Amino acid sequence: MAKKAWDDVIPHLVQDRAIKPRTVGLTMVIDRCQGLSDTNDLLELTGDYVDHLKLSFGTSVFMDEALLRRKIEIVRRRNVDVYPGGTLYEAAVFQRVCREYIARARELGFTAVEISDGTIDLPQKVRTDSIKRVRDAGLKVITEVGKKDPAHQLSPGQTIEQVAIDLEAGADLVIIEAREAGTGIGVYDANGNVREDLLNPLVEGLHDHAEAIIWEAPLKQQQAYFIERFGPNVNLGNVKPRDVLGLETLRCGLRWETFRHFVS
Repeated sequence: MAKKAWDDVIPHLVQDRAIKPRTVGLTMVIDRCQGLSDTNDLLELTGDYVDHLKLSFGTSVFMDEALLRRKIEIVRRRNVDVYPGGTLYEAAVFQRVCREYIARARELGFTAVEISDGTIDLPQKVRTDSIKRVRDAGLKVITEVGKKDPAHQLSPGQTIEQVAIDLEAGADLVIIEAREAGTGIGVYDANGNVREDLLNPLVEGLHDHAEAIIWEAPLKQQQAYFIERFGPNVNLGNVKPRDVLGLETLRCGLRWETFRHFVS
């Protein structure tokens, strides 16, 4: 990692923050509409703190192929994994072009594929076969567990079971669904606050797989909660591009929510 502007004056209060290349403390940024200049500027400024860039839902479908390839190249040069959102995978399954989708993702230069069933009902065999096909294609496998409809949410037990099955099948990481808003989905209530009655059994049941879990946490209050509870090297996802440095200050004790624990 390159020398930072304040290294000689103000060291990080948190000394055990993992640095790239890392397997813990991952930050997944959600990209909805970043052009080439914006993508390059984002990663020039924050590339040391970004591990994954997800082109959310089906947004990459509407990009010119040449532009998408250049965007992926920019991301990969910064040693950041890049992949399309899980909804695009679900659309491919629905249209019966899953194999072609995986092959095309590799050919375009993506480094990973996300497998999810947030909207569709995905048979377990299809899910497991997809994991194997992605791995066979030489790509990383990111699965997502959870439903996008607030009225149809998985129980903690169902989530724990699916995570275990995905990892056993060969998934590299598993995302816990919270959508882009982080409200009324997964472990969050309608205001975006963590529901510990849902989170606590998940934490207990997923204890052996903690380092393979990415918690979607798009809101600052959620990011602060997970860092305070699990430490600076918790994996967090659906981070907005403009929030990357703010999240890193939380991780390293340089923002009120975590700084206060050093001075109180």
